[in-house]
Amino acid sequence: MNISTTTDRQTSLAFLGATELLAGFKALEITPLEVLEAQIQRIEWHNGDRETGINAFTETLFERARVEAAAAGEAYRRCADTGEIPGALLGLTVATKEKHGIAGQSLEQGLAGHAGRIAAVDHPVVARIKAAGGIIHARTTSPEFSCATTTHSTMWGITRNPWNLQASPGGSSGGAGAALAAGFTTLATASDIAGSTRIPAGFTGTVGYKAPYGRVPAVSALAADWYRGDGPMARSVADTALLAAVISGHHAIDHVSWGENGVNPLAGDDVSGLRIGLSLTLGNYPVAPEILENTLAVARALETAGAILVNVELPWTTERITETTFAHFGHILGPAMEMETAGSEDKLAAYTSRFIADAATAAGKHSLVESLGMDAQLQAELATAMAGVDVLLCPTSAVASLDADGDYLEGLETSERHLGHYWEAHMTSPFNVANRTAVISVPSGTALNGVPTGVQVVAHPFDEAMAFRVAAGIEALLPGPGYPGLP
Repeated sequence: MNISTTTDRQTSLAFLGATELLAGFKALEITPLEVLEAQIQRIEWHNGDRETGINAFTETLFERARVEAAAAGEAYRRCADTGEIPGALLGLTVATKEKHGIAGQSLEQGLAGHAGRIAAVDHPVVARIKAAGGIIHARTTSPEFSCATTTHSTMWGITRNPWNLQASPGGSSGGAGAALAAGFTTLATASDIAGSTRIPAGFTGTVGYKAPYGRVPAVSALAADWYRGDGPMARSVADTALLAAVISGHHAIDHVSWGENGVNPLAGDDVSGLRIGLSLTLGNYPVAPEILENTLAVARALETAGAILVNVELPWTTERITETTFAHFGHILGPAMEMETAGSEDKLAAYTSRFIADAATAAGKHSLVESLGMDAQLQAELATAMAGVDVLLCPTSAVASLDADGDYLEGLETSERHLGHYWEAHMTSPFNVANRTAVISVPSGTALNGVPTGVQVVAHPFDEAMAFRVAAGIEALLPGPGYPGLP
């Protein structure tokens, strides 16, 4: 079936942005149920199976969502009559990452050893989406324990990139990126401890936001890990900001969460006069030529719009960044994973076993205090490099794509050199080490294999408004890739 000619309205509804949909809902020109049905139809046509399809979801909640969408339509009609203000997300579909637990639903995190686990309560992110009127119609895939940058597991199968089905949408929030790119949802939730929001955003032509540590509440005990952060994904900067406003802010369940809830961080897109620091390689990342070209195109567009480009040098190497992050993981995430998977080691994916082993090796080399020193040095170097600029601009990933089913246990080959660890292919984790920064990945173009590429906008600590301002400016100058022509 040729959807471009026979279902133009349904395709348009499925891909309309949240801000446009809310305006249509309020004007009673579109109903939430119409949009939901359009997206369900795309899911039924294109999501496919766990081996060859996009396979973006762990489960769907369509019947519940249909009831909620119909009720949202009634609420908009009531608001039109009474002047009542609807919830910030009323009637919008949101696909939530499976790790964001929903009371009474699975909380398995892709681990065969966790099969049958059920969430007792809603995750704070889920609770806030529901309270704002969002409709959770599906839950998205991730690799086991969200520990890889591809998205496949024995439990959930392989998740593929809608732009190129042989490629991964990235990870760990790969299902979220794939679902957004394919028009399966309007908004999505993600998480990020080394790039798990920004990597899939970059590979799927979508927008992903890593908020400063604690800005979005999480659940214990790993909420205490200062590399981590939950956040929003969408197809536009404005939509990402909308969801960020809903899920951000202090929550009693997370003692380190901070700030006011409901504050939209997007206040404009004017980049004139801003000083944009440009680092194409963050030291020595082997960035693919097509990604360099796309990043330079973004930089030139910003300069044409009145921004001042400043070349920024950083003394980093991919090996050092990987050593720094795994020294950290060796004392926190690695032991947590080992504890969670005890007794089911034979059921783990190869990349999970490798992560646990690498983390343990790093912990044996570096004490926790030493790892704190490694973090502090990297943070100080970033602060020095950014001292004279408003934001730093750099690619999201150094490579154009990863194979959908890849484990990359032996590292990764690039045209420049062999990378000992596939995490060295992504330029995201330094900003989890420096995790008070606000960072957004936005589209920068397309690689030769049809997979989108992305750039990161890195703002100073806690400066969400500046990150969103520059990201919105890039989007206005170089709109994203649209949507893939799925078979």
